[in-house]
Amino acid sequence: MRAGLYSATGDILICLDADGSMDGAEVGKFREAILAGADYVKGSRFAPGGGSSDITRFRRFGDGSICFLIRLFFGARYSDATYGYIAVRATALDALQLDTDGFEVETLIGIRARRARLRTSEVPCFEANRIHGVSNLSALHDGLRIFRVIVSERLRRYRVPV
Repeated sequence: MRAGLYSATGDILICLDADGSMDGAEVGKFREAILAGADYVKGSRFAPGGGSSDITRFRRFGDGSICFLIRLFFGARYSDATYGYIAVRATALDALQLDTDGFEVETLIGIRARRARLRTSEVPCFEANRIHGVSNLSALHDGLRIFRVIVSERLRRYRVPV
């Protein structure tokens, strides 16, 4: 995701999984939110109008816990911290200072968008069952990586690039 974002050349950068679980027809919602003034747009399976046919109770609990920690430590009120369907204005990308490549990158982007005071919006999305490949996610292992990122970001001094 990081390599793709930094290689892209458009004004609006949109990321979605290649496994077919994210509906490309929803790209317009992200574009509209950016054009309406957002710098960062977060897709949410848990916002009103969103949903998932692929999430387990354990993963939903984990995501809710991650959202709680992000609200507690950073004040961001995301309804879905781990969904990778996002858009970012190209001019805001440097403020994110991305430096990780694992599943925790989606959470890191949300935290750094908040810390950089990017104008943020959430749009409801529906996550279908994947139609290509198999998941590489390990809910427990990757959940612990996300927890470490949250704690290290809370302890980290952060400066928004000028």
